[in-house]
Amino acid sequence: MNQRPQPGTALTVPSLHRWNAVFWVLLGVVPPALAVADAPGTTRYPVLGLLAALALSYGAVGLFPGNPALRPRPYLYVLVVGLGAMSYLLDGSAALFVVTLPHFWIYTSSARAAIALSGVAAAGVVAGNVVRQGWDGEFFTGNVISTLIGYAAGVLIGLGVRHITEDADERARRLSAELEEARLRLIEAHHRQGAADERERLAREIHDTLAQGFASIIVLAEAARSGLATDPGRSGKHLLAIENTARENLAEARVLVGSAPASGVAAGSVADTLRRTLDRFAEDTGTGVTSELPDVTCDQQTRIALLRCTQESLANIRKHAAASTVEVVLTAQPYGIELEITDDGAGFVTEDSHGFGLHGMRKRLAELGGELTVTSSLGDGTRVLAMIPTDGQG
Repeated sequence: MNQRPQPGTALTVPSLHRWNAVFWVLLGVVPPALAVADAPGTTRYPVLGLLAALALSYGAVGLFPGNPALRPRPYLYVLVVGLGAMSYLLDGSAALFVVTLPHFWIYTSSARAAIALSGVAAAGVVAGNVVRQGWDGEFFTGNVISTLIGYAAGVLIGLGVRHITEDADERARRLSAELEEARLRLIEAHHRQGAADERERLAREIHDTLAQGFASIIVLAEAARSGLATDPGRSGKHLLAIENTARENLAEARVLVGSAPASGVAAGSVADTLRRTLDRFAEDTGTGVTSELPDVTCDQQTRIALLRCTQESLANIRKHAAASTVEVVLTAQPYGIELEITDDGAGFVTEDSHGFGLHGMRKRLAELGGELTVTSSLGDGTRVLAMIPTDGQG
């Protein structure tokens, strides 16, 4: 990538700079060299030597732009003196001066410096011509007029090109600033989105684990308190269930703060995991539970998702359904694993349900490419079907 030119360096791109060098040699150096090919040695050798010196100086500055010993400004001073000397030796060098004018704009840091140095060079060319002809000769020769016209045209063209260049640089700077601002905004948006996603994930995990555990503890505590006088044995079972639920909540809390394995779910098959959950639900609520839980193979993420869907569905049944029986069926299909949970409870209107639990279940399954289907109506119970795609092995 081409860097923006700095003061004292070429303002053109390298390809244009090379073309300028080619034109300068062909139109500026070669013609006077050919012109003195048959001239006497007193003219030929000084002209050829001066042209060689100018060419070597230009080449050194162009080939080694970063060398502190070959700065552009001394080259321009050499160019001014050389043009004046060429005008004296050849009785005019307007053509070389005109072809050389771009150098003053290429190797200066400001338009003022370019105008001043090219003006001094023009004066040198005119002075060389006047000295060559003598003070009694004609002043406004063709060489002088060509030099003055070339200088005026060079100033106008140079100012126009520099204005275009500066406008382009300014547009490039604005575009770069806008791109940087857009990049920073994009980073900030990604950061905000990441934070929002993390908050949603934590909220879902808390709802699926701690909140449900606390709800169970409340229900069990109420049942234990009501049975202290009439059925101490059952109240003791409720207290034991409260203790176990509290321990599980503590383990889940440690997962959420990062001091335990990320899943928070004990190792084992998905069928065993769901069976323990159903047994705990039946023991805590007295609801009849039937299940078909064959051993199916799935990864840890799928197992956790199926467990969370089961826990959420059972929590909804406990809080809202007043169901007497619950049926859970786990099936391995060619396209994935299906988990179906049905109850004979009160049911609800699915279109009116906007709770966080169902939304969290759908979100969790969607992250694994699965989907959740809920079918229910008032008085007819509820059917929850969760499907998670797998590699087709069950």
